[in-house]
Amino acid sequence: MRTFSLLKGQPVFETKSGQKIGEVCDLCITSNGKVTGLLVKRGVFFKQSFFLDIHKVTSFGADGVMIEDNGSLEKLKDPEYTFTHQQPLDGMMMLSKSGESLGLLKDVYFQEELGTIIGYEITDGFFSDLTEGKQVIQSGKPLAIGKDAIIVDVKNT
Repeated sequence: MRTFSLLKGQPVFETKSGQKIGEVCDLCITSNGKVTGLLVKRGVFFKQSFFLDIHKVTSFGADGVMIEDNGSLEKLKDPEYTFTHQQPLDGMMMLSKSGESLGLLKDVYFQEELGTIIGYEITDGFFSDLTEGKQVIQSGKPLAIGKDAIIVDVKNT
């Protein structure tokens, strides 16, 4: 299990040559809450983002993401949602299915091998985080992502 905040900025290495081919800059997420891939930023002066299917990653290490070769990177299609770029989920209001406001989405916990999101880190603001700490919502069921809010079936709060 890994959080997006730990993955963001990690280098992506090609196992055939040992060459760094870019770094992780975002997650691609479907409307039912599944991570389909990573956005990888490449280039020195003119940075471009590429899509890396989560199933083409050979391993997620503590210091880098490993792929077989740079042919695994695809031209970026329009993802349904990303965490921070196009149609961002970061900072969206989260509600329980019973209509209770849970807070604002700050991070996601997901299983790297499957791409399944298993938890959501939420915040009620800076001062609340200092006094109460950040809250993690666990949910085993897919969520619904709308224009104004994310609806989730809550296991534990």
